[in-house]
Amino acid sequence: MKKLLYLLALPLFLIGCGGSKPAEAAYVSSAPSFNEDSAYQYVADQCAFGPRTMNSAAHDSCGNYIAEKFKSFGCTIYDQYADSKLHDGTPIKMRNIIASFNPEASARIIIAGHWDSRPWADNDPDESVHNTPIDGANDGASSIGVMLEIARQLYNHRDSSKVHVGVDLICWDAEDAGVSDGQSESSWCLGSQYWSGKRHFDGYTARYGINLDMVGGNNTVFYREMYSMTYAPGIVDKVWAAAGRIGYGKYFSYDEKGGYITDDHLEVNRGGIQCVDVIGSDTNDGGFPATWHTMNDNIKNINKSTLKAVGQTMLEVIWTEQ
Repeated sequence: MKKLLYLLALPLFLIGCGGSKPAEAAYVSSAPSFNEDSAYQYVADQCAFGPRTMNSAAHDSCGNYIAEKFKSFGCTIYDQYADSKLHDGTPIKMRNIIASFNPEASARIIIAGHWDSRPWADNDPDESVHNTPIDGANDGASSIGVMLEIARQLYNHRDSSKVHVGVDLICWDAEDAGVSDGQSESSWCLGSQYWSGKRHFDGYTARYGINLDMVGGNNTVFYREMYSMTYAPGIVDKVWAAAGRIGYGKYFSYDEKGGYITDDHLEVNRGGIQCVDVIGSDTNDGGFPATWHTMNDNIKNINKSTLKAVGQTMLEVIWTEQ
């Protein structure tokens, strides 16, 4: 596959005596082209199992699908199984899936996202469905869809690749069954909480992590989330700059900062590895996407252009990491 060329229009700057300085050379990315159609299909495949709620057959079957797809792209799979409990005491069986590219490399980066889905449509305008599980196409499956396509590109370009680091694609479980009562922050992100306290192997560390969440919606923008700015401002700059130089600055906005969001990246930071959150906001009101925790979070509302913007930015970060 030919490499994608990003041509950025650059102005000509006037200099003395009426002459002009030649335009600087346009930036050419060394990263391969992220295929949004492929990523979209991976999202659809996950949704086809049904809601990936904890302790469900759909959850277990989809977990096997995710692990096998990563394995088919040459990744080394580490399964991290653990018992935990939801906020109401319900016992659950968790499975964090870690897919490692170039596992022998000592220098590593993390791309992560959660793969479970919300067991309640508690933000839906229709109160009669508030106890109904959702497909979680954007809130969960979109992140894994992007990560699977990243793995496919890493595999396809493994022989000619200029990737200098190992990449760990971590699929968190049990992120989305928490309660928003202002006092139960620990009821969210159970999979990343477990991993941060007990890594998938002893002594594991990484230079930094990028957590993806709700990265496939319509009318989506990514603001600089405030825990990310507190713990890892340099990594925020790295990711947002990568998006800007390849033409996706309208998605990764510098116009304003986001809020403090409890997400899996927070647990990674607390565990001692800098991690930022690339989490979607609605371009209209700046809040979470309109489909968030509703029955409309389904494959019909996944936007390929958003998947492309995030996926291509992640490839740019990976391919330029020294």
